[in-house]
Amino acid sequence: MKLQKFIKILLIPVLIGTGGLSSCTLEEENLSGFTLDALASSSVDGYKKLLNNCYFGMERQLYGFNQWMMFSEAGTDIWTNAKNSPTSNINFFKWGGTSNIPTNTLNTVWNVCYDGIGYCNLAIKYAEMAPFKTAEEKNATVAQAYFMRAMYYYNLVEHFGGVTAPTQPIATVNTRPERITSLEIYKTIIIPDLEFASKWLPTTSVITIPSKKSAMGFLARAYLQTVEYDDSKAFAPKALEVAKTLIDDCESGGGQYNTYMYPTFDEVFLETNNLQNKEALWAHRFVVGGVSNNGWVMNMNNELFYCAVTDFPAMKFTLEDYTTWGRRSSGSFMPSQYLLDLFVQSNGTLDPRYHKSFQTTWTVNRPSFTWSDANLRTFDRSSTVKNTDNVVAGNTSIDFIHPNDTDYVTKVATKLNQKHLVVDYNDVYDVANKTVKMTYNRINREPATVTNPFLGFYPSLIKHNSSNYYVNNATSNRYGNLNATFMMRMSEVYLIAAEAAIYANGGTNAITYINKVRTRAGASPLTSSVTVQTVLDERARELCGEYVRYYDLKRTKKLSKTYLSDTNPDVGQFFRNGINEVKPIPSSFLNALQEGGTYYQNPGY
Repeated sequence: MKLQKFIKILLIPVLIGTGGLSSCTLEEENLSGFTLDALASSSVDGYKKLLNNCYFGMERQLYGFNQWMMFSEAGTDIWTNAKNSPTSNINFFKWGGTSNIPTNTLNTVWNVCYDGIGYCNLAIKYAEMAPFKTAEEKNATVAQAYFMRAMYYYNLVEHFGGVTAPTQPIATVNTRPERITSLEIYKTIIIPDLEFASKWLPTTSVITIPSKKSAMGFLARAYLQTVEYDDSKAFAPKALEVAKTLIDDCESGGGQYNTYMYPTFDEVFLETNNLQNKEALWAHRFVVGGVSNNGWVMNMNNELFYCAVTDFPAMKFTLEDYTTWGRRSSGSFMPSQYLLDLFVQSNGTLDPRYHKSFQTTWTVNRPSFTWSDANLRTFDRSSTVKNTDNVVAGNTSIDFIHPNDTDYVTKVATKLNQKHLVVDYNDVYDVANKTVKMTYNRINREPATVTNPFLGFYPSLIKHNSSNYYVNNATSNRYGNLNATFMMRMSEVYLIAAEAAIYANGGTNAITYINKVRTRAGASPLTSSVTVQTVLDERARELCGEYVRYYDLKRTKKLSKTYLSDTNPDVGQFFRNGINEVKPIPSSFLNALQEGGTYYQNPGY
């Protein structure tokens, strides 16, 4: 995406055009006589400065911003809050708990999406005024605005349902806007915009600028997402067609669209492949001195997935750990038992993506740690471990073991005899109830039922790991991650094709598409018939932590109390059918409308 500076004066017409939204405000006089007409008509470079504002919302709140991962992955079947906390982040992970989601939770998301739409509408309008040499040059440039407008509407619709959908700059405030249905917005804006972008965006190897493959990938995703609203699934054949076009290009060398899928899963998330990742269809990268006044609030996704390793005193956190992989502590996302069990293959072995996606072993990073009597009691050490025993830097500190690990039986037999923590899956998860174990039955020292001391140690997603940090303020722990985050990868296109084939033709070749992804990962190929649930499970294994799970559950009609309670009861118990399928319209917007916006709010909020 473009990384040039944004033009603050453009905020004013955007705010008017979005109907009185509360967002950034400026009190500036236009003493120079500067106008958008003059900017757009002066030169193509002048127009591009206007166009760059289309990316402002993406910088400010969406992909790469820490809460966006919560909006797009939390509250689903595959994650619960860190240590299954009943209080922190409950608006994201547990649907507001017993009190429902507060109405202003997504206020900034709402604002930046509409700001972005306003910028895109301006860019589309003023493209006609810019002095492009040819119509082709104009279309290839303004296609960025169409692509970005589709992205903003896609996220608005999926989170809020049908909304007001302007496609032109608006000069007056409408205090009683009407809502357009989700399917209609897909049909009249999202899909046409992506079709235009697919036709006109250039083919490029620069992953941070939307390209033809970016638009085609999201077009296939948009076509597929409409099955959520259209029982006839009329767009499913088109989703399959576009996905097959990209797949054919990928498998023939990427000559037309520059598509690529790495031969091994390991290569996808190597830091050396990050900034020019061949598999990414589109990526976002923050830059030092970008639009955020909070320079450390960049791509902080890696911070979200670490378990609380410092709950074991052999571990400490230091500022140097920002540039040392695998040593940070206390994120927000804890995998559900359901997610971990998805990696168990039919032959009882673990899908290789389990250990390639999650860190399960940590080494001591203190010079030395000696067991105290209190620690021996807390972590239920047997009598073989003494208060004179110690571990030193570089020794194993924490080792989480899964029942399907090849050495599980050996390790579990002596787990409480070790000077390091062998954390048993069965001590963290209650298999019978599919929940996180909040208590532990201590057996060795002062036997009792206590708060689970192993609760904070669990497999930690490493897809977003980074050693590429910008130090904003070391004293205040303000560091920014300069790596790119991927909004869509080529492997997802194969899974889109599989799901679309089920809707379009009963599943012809669906298993072939899935097995291409599984074979690349080193997993056992599927042999039985493929269902939508099969695809959904494969998407969890391949794409967990990549901004898609909430959308996946919505599309497949799994965002329900029944499904979530069956797969992830810690989350599902709080879901409200008929309400939480969409999020609340922010009250700060509704307060500016007639009748206090009561007619506009989603049911149940």
